[in-house]
Amino acid sequence: MSTTSDRRVIRRGFGILKMSIRLQPKPFAVGLLGAALYASMTVAEAVVLGRVTDEVIVPAFARGSTTTGTLVLAVSAILGVALLKGTGVIFRRAGAFAMQYRLQAHFRKEVTEQYQRLSMEWHRRHPTGELLSNANSDVEGTFWIIAPLPLACGVMFMVVISLGLLIATDPVLTAIGGFMIPVLVMLSHFYNQRANAVATRAQEYRAEVSGVAHESFDGALVIKTLGLESEETARFRDKSHRLRDELIHLGTIRAVFDPLLEALPNIAVLAVLLAGTARIGSGDLTTGELVQFSYLFTQLSFPVRAVGWILGDMPRAVVGWERVKRVLDASDRLPYGTSGLSGDGASAEVGVDGVVFGYEDGEVLKGVDVHVTPGRTIAVVGPTGSGKSTIANLLLRLADPHVGAVKLDDQDLRELKQGVIPSSAALVFQESFLFDDTVRGNITLGDDYTDEEVEAAAKLAQAHRFISALPQGYDTIVGERGTTLSGGQRQRVALARALVKRPRLLVMDDATSSVDPTVEQDILRGLKEAELPFTVVVIAYRRATIALADEVVFLQRGTIAARGPHHQLVAENDAYVKLISAYDPDGSAREPSQA
Repeated sequence: MSTTSDRRVIRRGFGILKMSIRLQPKPFAVGLLGAALYASMTVAEAVVLGRVTDEVIVPAFARGSTTTGTLVLAVSAILGVALLKGTGVIFRRAGAFAMQYRLQAHFRKEVTEQYQRLSMEWHRRHPTGELLSNANSDVEGTFWIIAPLPLACGVMFMVVISLGLLIATDPVLTAIGGFMIPVLVMLSHFYNQRANAVATRAQEYRAEVSGVAHESFDGALVIKTLGLESEETARFRDKSHRLRDELIHLGTIRAVFDPLLEALPNIAVLAVLLAGTARIGSGDLTTGELVQFSYLFTQLSFPVRAVGWILGDMPRAVVGWERVKRVLDASDRLPYGTSGLSGDGASAEVGVDGVVFGYEDGEVLKGVDVHVTPGRTIAVVGPTGSGKSTIANLLLRLADPHVGAVKLDDQDLRELKQGVIPSSAALVFQESFLFDDTVRGNITLGDDYTDEEVEAAAKLAQAHRFISALPQGYDTIVGERGTTLSGGQRQRVALARALVKRPRLLVMDDATSSVDPTVEQDILRGLKEAELPFTVVVIAYRRATIALADEVVFLQRGTIAARGPHHQLVAENDAYVKLISAYDPDGSAREPSQA
């Protein structure tokens, strides 16, 4: 690494420290006061030991005896200083760790809240493992240097006072022992040059390992059924071995740096003792002064090491902060307006006006116009890739159209205040996500609904019967991602979750694909007959589902190829007939029985 890069790391590292102090001034002040007390008592301890040596120990050896009062006084002085020094250590550590853990909690919360604000497009561009790493190991790595910070700051004046005392006692010995300071500075500079690049790669590999692990957990069923355990193990082993090698490399560098940092003060003390012994013989120094001198040099190694810990962990902190900062500075958010919706409690009017939308690999919707009058059910039908799910996402403003507008009650979604859309509309996906909670908890999601409201929603979703048969009914824990339930049961619980909100717009993106066709018809027929004020947009494949809609919108290649009642499209559009017939058991185009 170049000297310029090294200076950049140190500059950014001190920027992190400055920000940390600004965000957590109280625990830092506590830690700093504790460190100051510890530093003061360390200097006092050296003075006391020197005085005790000259006035108690040396005379006792000379006379062959001492008095009880002298010993009590000496021991009291040593214990009193030690007690105050220990108190300083307690406050220093309490403040330092409170500061560190509060900062980690603060930025975990900041990162998580930023994830909520960023668009789905941004999330699609970033692997889940990387996002987990940003919120966990990157935040931890950033503030790992906080623990020694109060000590390093508080004992700096200890260094100044100690050096002043040392110079006043014996400038020659001070010069002999002081060589360790410039050597330490050069050593820290060398370490930062070597460690920063390795720490950067290690943080990146942490994210990759987390990503592979997350994919393996999510895809456990696929891996097991296809017999890909060995391939997945090899993929994880490759990523984890890269992380291992970088951490070993970083550990090797530190294994050289830390012993040198530990050895420097001891070498300085040995040099001081050798020179000091000669100066005692010449009468330039007393035994107590040499004890004081040697003790101070020994104690100076700890604050020097504290500075070294900060400098040593600074590369990792800078790398972690840069990765966290990329998330916090991301601007791919959906801006909100200031308007509300006027249709209080009534079914929503839906408008898709000239919408053009695409992803990185090309346009999906090309000038789509759809209008749904309040209270009606519309089915969106089309082959894979025609833009059906994209329309569902746009209706709930999971993304904004590139051209055109999506409207509720003739109000552009981009003009609505935050929270208006979730309170007025609900989207039920094909892949239903359930939390490791009770059935009731998965339906209410912490909101305050009565048992009657929960059961009414479950009945409308055709879920009440199987929920009641569970061991604890609505209080049954469904396991992570709802693994104790079947796919169809999970979909019905997710539908009940949407219905309990009594949304004015209900969007179902193939949300009943895993349930029995008969149950699906019961659900859709119940939705039409229920006295609930909502408009329904359903992404559908099955003929029985489509036939229950008031109107069908047939998409092909991102445009509306046809629209109208189901029977009209069957009579007029061969492509539509071919598509929906593919889902019939015999491939025919006959109408489903309405019995």
